[in-house]
Amino acid sequence: MPDRLPLALRLYQLASSAVTPVAAPRLLARRLDRGKEHPERLAERRGEASEPRPAGPLIWLHGASVGEMLAAVPLIERIRNLGFAALVTSGTVTSAALAEHRLPPGTLHQFVPLDAPRYVKRFLNHWKPDLALFIESDLWPNLILATAQRRIPMILINGRLSDRSFRRWRKVPSVIGALLSRFDMCLTQSAADAEHYGELGAPRVSSIGNLKLDAPPPPVDEADLRKLKVAIGVRQVIAAASTHPGEETTIIAAHRRLRAKNPSLLTIIAPRHPERGESITEIAKVADLTVGLRSRGELPNKDIDVYVADTLGELGLIYRLAPIVFMGGSLASHGGQNPIEAIRLDAAVVHGPNVWNFAEIYSTLDAAKGAKLVTDEESLLLELSGWLHNPGSRLEVADAGGQAIRQLGGALERTLAALDPYFMQLRLEQQRAS
Repeated sequence: MPDRLPLALRLYQLASSAVTPVAAPRLLARRLDRGKEHPERLAERRGEASEPRPAGPLIWLHGASVGEMLAAVPLIERIRNLGFAALVTSGTVTSAALAEHRLPPGTLHQFVPLDAPRYVKRFLNHWKPDLALFIESDLWPNLILATAQRRIPMILINGRLSDRSFRRWRKVPSVIGALLSRFDMCLTQSAADAEHYGELGAPRVSSIGNLKLDAPPPPVDEADLRKLKVAIGVRQVIAAASTHPGEETTIIAAHRRLRAKNPSLLTIIAPRHPERGESITEIAKVADLTVGLRSRGELPNKDIDVYVADTLGELGLIYRLAPIVFMGGSLASHGGQNPIEAIRLDAAVVHGPNVWNFAEIYSTLDAAKGAKLVTDEESLLLELSGWLHNPGSRLEVADAGGQAIRQLGGALERTLAALDPYFMQLRLEQQRAS
């Protein structure tokens, strides 16, 4: 293990330690005011555990937010089936809310501590993980360095590095190299990711595929699904999922033009950030459309043009209602959202050009004609209109998308195979201790 740290990391450690008593409470207070922290779980951000540590080997998995957590659910299920305790940490309120419903029974969830030495120390002192799995690319220096110092094996799984992040990290090669060199192994989503991580100093890099491709379809409340299907009836439905500011305006404008030939059309908008529901409602009203807001308990009856699903964890419901889905974050400069769940539920997917967060997946889908790329309102309107009037063409795209996703799968088994030596070591140590 490398001993000497670059000056930038040593300064980071000193500075984060010095400012924590004053800066951390202020930061948490600001984030709490903005709804970015859970008011009853702030202590976890200071490394104070809200649950006891379970007996036996503990595998710790960390991911930044919702996407990373959901990608790891099948892996966590397998870890639990092997008899190991699992602790999942994340940093967002939305991921904590989803953890209650999506993590396997018996899995513990905590907010990851702020990256201050004293908080990280407190966290590690309590949980004493035997193996640490970092999902994708959420790399906090103090957390990584302290974990490595305790000789806890660390593995990066489902590693991903966008071109933008790679270019940024290349400007500080000694810093990222010092962090990545602490990992035992790096398992990446693609060959390009593997090359990037290798250039930045990660050891034992392997490209094994994307865990998100092996994730099951999101669950659904069957009673809610039946209720919405009754309200919708035989209407044609389009959904815009995980949208970002600006995209709702485009979707609503497209709806207005489409309803000239499709008067019963219903458009469901599920914003990436549910708190934006009210503002989206105003956009639709300005466009002279009637709006229903799911957070108010309203239903998409025959009088509703646009139904705003401003709730958490209900994309599984939306995808089962809409055979046509626009994936958000792709016309906005966000990098695109994950299309896999929609495709697994037989939706035909349309997306914008800004999909660097899932570049390989979208490239494969587009090449296989399993999704459609649009660049603006006009091209979006053209694709949506074509699918509404020709269900056969929509089904062809949905089928091609499903086949492409299945061919890309297999990362879960390859990840488990790579982790198996670590699992065996944990069992041996447990046997010696008993």
